[in-house]
Amino acid sequence: MDFAFTANQESIRDAVAKICTRFDDAYWLKKDKEGGFPADFHKALAEAGWLGICIPEEYGGSGLGITDAAIMMRTISESGAGMSGASAVHMNVFGLNPVVVFGTKEQCTRMLPPIVAGTDKSCFAVTEPNTGLNTTQLKTRAVRNGEKYIVNGQKVWISTAQVANKILLLARTTPLEEVKRKTDGISVFLVDLRAAGGALQVNPIRTMVNHETNELVFEGVEVPEENRIGEEGKGFRYILSGMNAERILIASESLGDGFFFIDRATQYARERIVFDRPIGQNQGIQFPIAKAYMGIEAARLVRDRAAQLFDTGQEAGTESNMAKYLASEAAWEAANVAMTTFGGYGFAVEYDIERKFREARLPIVAPVSNNLILSYVGEHVLGLPRSY
Repeated sequence: MDFAFTANQESIRDAVAKICTRFDDAYWLKKDKEGGFPADFHKALAEAGWLGICIPEEYGGSGLGITDAAIMMRTISESGAGMSGASAVHMNVFGLNPVVVFGTKEQCTRMLPPIVAGTDKSCFAVTEPNTGLNTTQLKTRAVRNGEKYIVNGQKVWISTAQVANKILLLARTTPLEEVKRKTDGISVFLVDLRAAGGALQVNPIRTMVNHETNELVFEGVEVPEENRIGEEGKGFRYILSGMNAERILIASESLGDGFFFIDRATQYARERIVFDRPIGQNQGIQFPIAKAYMGIEAARLVRDRAAQLFDTGQEAGTESNMAKYLASEAAWEAANVAMTTFGGYGFAVEYDIERKFREARLPIVAPVSNNLILSYVGEHVLGLPRSY
C-alpha cells in the first residue's frame, strides 16, 4: 500500500492550507473569546469550492472521496483552527450523505447546490436530552398530516444551529411500541427553516469551547412530505450510512490537533533555554514528545486504512471507529505533552495551547464516546457479550 499523497491530494492540502493562513491564531483566539460562527472562514472555503468536496459534480460539488475530505479536515485543524473551524465545515462533508445517497434527483438538485455555494448552512439534529446515543429511543415525533409532517420534540448539542437555515432531522414517525424492530419507524427530513411553519426555539448552550452549541425545541414545526429523505421509517439506516464518514473526519480533525501540539511543543523545546541549554535536550521533555508523535502517526495509518475502505465501497465500520478512538486519544496525549512542555506558559492565552487543549478533549466524548467504541470493538470484532 502506497502511503504517499498523490499529486492531487498534495494540491488539496496546499490549497486549503493557503486559505487557512488568512485566519491566524489571533483570529481563532478572538472567536474563542467572543463566540459566534466563523462566517468569513466559511465563506472563504465556499468561494474556493471546498464545501462540496464530497458532493457529486452534477450538483456543484467536486465529487471527491472521504480520503480527500480527510486531508482537508486535518489541514484545517492543524492550521490552528481546530474544532472551532472544523465544525463550521464538516457538516457539509458527511451530514448530507443521506441526501446524496438516498435523496431523489429532484431533492439533490434543490438541496445540495446552495450548500456547496455556502448560501445555505445546515446542521445535524439527532441527539436528544434523555436518549443520548440510544438513537432508537428518540422522542421527537414527526406526525403525518396530509402532505406534511408536524414535528414536536427536543434536540441537544446541535452545532451551528444559530446560523443554519437547514436542519437534517431524525425523528420517529411510528411509535416505538408499534414497530417490529427498534430501528424501524424513524425518518429523515431536511427542514427548511425559512419555509417551515410552527415554532422552533434555538437555545445556546454555553460550553468551554466555541462550538456554537445549542438545544432545539420543535413545537408544531411543519415539514412538507417532499422534504422527507427516502422511505418513511427507514431513516435509521440512512443515518448510519454517514456515520463511518463522520468517524473518519473526526479522526482527521484530531490528527490535525495532534500534529499542531507536536509542532508547537517541538519548536518551543528547541527555543526555550533553561540552565543554559534548550529544554528539548532533556529526556524528560524530549521522550514524551517523541512518544506522542508516534501515537499520532499510528492513528494516522488506521485513519488512512478506514478512508481507503470507505472510498472503495468496503465495510469500514471497525476501522472508522478505531481511527476515531486512536486519533482522539493520541491528540489528547499530545495536548498534555504540549502543556507540560510549555509549563506555566501553556496556561497563557497568547500561546494558544490552552485553547487547543480544551478543544482536544471534545472528540473523546463526541460525537460518540470512546467507551462506546470500546464496546463496539469488544462485541462486533472480538465476539464478546454485549456490555450495554
